[in-house]
Amino acid sequence: MLKLILESMRPAQWTKNLLVFSGLIFAEKFMEPRETGLALQAFIIFCLLSSSVYLLNDVLDRERDRSHPLKSRRPVASGRLGVRPCLLAALVLVLAAGAWGLRLGLEFLLLGAAYLALNVLYTLKLKHVVIVDVMLIGLGFVLRVLAGTAAIGVVTSNWILLCTFLLSLFLSFGKRRHELIALEGVAPAHRDVLVHYSPYFLDQMIAVVTPSTLVCYALYTLSPDTVAHVGSQNLVYSVPFVCYGIFRYLYQIHEKRGGGDPTRLLLTDLSILIAIFCWLAVVALVLYL
Repeated sequence: MLKLILESMRPAQWTKNLLVFSGLIFAEKFMEPRETGLALQAFIIFCLLSSSVYLLNDVLDRERDRSHPLKSRRPVASGRLGVRPCLLAALVLVLAAGAWGLRLGLEFLLLGAAYLALNVLYTLKLKHVVIVDVMLIGLGFVLRVLAGTAAIGVVTSNWILLCTFLLSLFLSFGKRRHELIALEGVAPAHRDVLVHYSPYFLDQMIAVVTPSTLVCYALYTLSPDTVAHVGSQNLVYSVPFVCYGIFRYLYQIHEKRGGGDPTRLLLTDLSILIAIFCWLAVVALVLYL
């Protein structure tokens, strides 16, 4: 049962919580043991919170998941894991995250509670509201960034928040597009909100958020505040890798029919991984060397 619960917690999705380290990296505190330890604790707490939401989601969507070619294999949807153990595990994770989060301060605890409440509302109702469903996903990523900076006591850059929000919209619209095309006629049976989307409409949304994300990041690297903080304009040299990563993702969406699981695609596409590594290398060189 513990193995099935761990599978339902979706450890592969914990990579989304790496955003809590963004404040640590861009505040140039990655080499500080205390701040790094606090950020690591924040990461673990958000892994517990996100997994509790996944457990709840699997219980509520077990009937719909059975119509999905991949989600039907999940422990709850397949009948291998019962509802009660799943809900009990979710409650334990929430209580553990709350007790641990209190040690990181009231601001962090409130942001964690806001993240949990947002995701519960999304799971119960708001994921069925067109456009709002995608925007709430973006807000969830923003809350991760805010919580990470609150944990180490630094001020959050509005540019980083905006870039995070726009990038999450880009990934989320791509995921909706993949679901709509891959599931074809049975898509609404899997996710109600898909009846309100069409490939053309989603292509329009992607066409809006793609340049917005790129321009926003480029402006961030050249912002007077960023230049003053970094001490140079050299962060602009990371822009080509961001462009390539996004263009490669678009190629996967439109030519390879990918994007159904953004996390998996980002971790398995070698070209995207190389772009991420190069971007991190440039950022590290500029900020720390």
